[in-house]
Amino acid sequence: MADRRTPLLYLNVLVIATCGLVYELLAGTVASYVLGDSVRQFSLIIGLYLSAMGVGAWLSRHVDDAARTFVDVELGVALVGGLSAPALFIAFSRVQFFPLMLYGTVAAVGTLVGLELPLLMRILKDKLDFRDLVARVLTFDYLGALVASLLFPIVLVPHLGLVRTSLVFGLCNAGVGVWGTWLLGSLLRPGQIAALRVRAVVVVLVLGAALVQADRLTALAEDAQYADAIVHAETTPYQRIVVTRGPAGFQLFLNGNLQFSSVDEYRYHEALVHPAFAAARAGQGRPARRVLVLGGGDGLAVREILKYASVESVTLVDLDPAMTRLARTLPPLRKLNGDSLGDARVKIINEDAFVWIAENAHDGYDVAIVDFPDPNSFSLGKLYTRRFYQLLRGRLAPGGAAAVQATSPMFARKSFWCIVRTIEAAGLAAHPYQLAVPAFGVWGFVLARAQPFAPPAHALAEVVSLRYLNDEAMAAMFLFSRDLGPLPVEVNRLDNQALVRLYEQEWRKFEE
Repeated sequence: MADRRTPLLYLNVLVIATCGLVYELLAGTVASYVLGDSVRQFSLIIGLYLSAMGVGAWLSRHVDDAARTFVDVELGVALVGGLSAPALFIAFSRVQFFPLMLYGTVAAVGTLVGLELPLLMRILKDKLDFRDLVARVLTFDYLGALVASLLFPIVLVPHLGLVRTSLVFGLCNAGVGVWGTWLLGSLLRPGQIAALRVRAVVVVLVLGAALVQADRLTALAEDAQYADAIVHAETTPYQRIVVTRGPAGFQLFLNGNLQFSSVDEYRYHEALVHPAFAAARAGQGRPARRVLVLGGGDGLAVREILKYASVESVTLVDLDPAMTRLARTLPPLRKLNGDSLGDARVKIINEDAFVWIAENAHDGYDVAIVDFPDPNSFSLGKLYTRRFYQLLRGRLAPGGAAAVQATSPMFARKSFWCIVRTIEAAGLAAHPYQLAVPAFGVWGFVLARAQPFAPPAHALAEVVSLRYLNDEAMAAMFLFSRDLGPLPVEVNRLDNQALVRLYEQEWRKFEE
């Protein structure tokens, strides 16, 4: 091997490290999508991957033919890593011991990647001083990790999706394997070179065929995951959006989690919106005019808000522009929300709600509706913290009211009361309430104002197109049975994220 090829081997190190971390991130993302509990899954997968790399490094001491083994290992990483995402998605609904398959795949990729670097260092040991060799190889290894961590959320997942990303990087690994038969040609026997290239061609053909069929593989995986037919699916920089349709109606899923069913969403959204309008009317002595909606990019809460003729402006802050675009363009969703996001009174802002509410002062909203997904990750958990509710309090007009969706007091009782206590810790008077939504079970909300107040006992007479709420239902929502009542809990703060831990512990019982 000529010395001029040494820099190319460093480039191989960069590609290997990038691909290895991408496979790890893919596995963690797949696990969080299909199993939930994203914090635990990523923690387990990172730990397992790094440990497996250590196993691979230890096994390298038993390898005699470093050059041939390096190429074979690279092809193995290409095949196992490249097929990992589609295989795991397809297996989720079909394999009884899916976690074993998931962690086995992570361990296999980690072991193979752990083998590669020691083998490359042995190949390069005669070309460089040992100190330079270690420094340069590890430098390119860590640079590869940086490249992967930047590419994965910014470029790969939004533009390629999980399945295509997996297959494309498998092809990159296969390319390194083929390239290695030339770079390491002087260290390989002629028969070895031919056999390695044949194996490389087979791997490239398998991965190439899978890439061509990536849409079918994704559809095959998701068709098994969802009970009804998928009518829309897309991956955005922030989430996986799937809309399904069945005999009774259609459903929206974000990252595999049900957000609403068209059959009964009216119960949820009437309960979310109208108590806040009643509380604001009592506090201000006049109808609400300015409304803030945080989350709620599907437009269903806005539909309920626009039932009030007094509303002059609605500011909707939702992180994902794909979600608000879908609410305006997907025919069944647009029909369900009454084309609410196309109303001239509605202003859509696609930003992080935490950042936006911290940076944008306002003379006060009469009503604020907070409709975020459940706090199943730290990025969502920050939207349920004391600091966030303090900011929200500062955006309410005198006498204004806020309503917050607060997960299920039945299935996540501690989480629900943690949200209530956190809102109170932010200086808001809070009244929790709940109702039954068939698609979700018993679901909880919190009504809050800056000053102490009595919960509303009557539905506002000016809104006549309600399907669920009446005076009796309004009063009943604020009553809690013994098994849903308060529990001692921590306040959720930015520096402890107690709510995320509680939420994962409670919901895990119903997912296993």
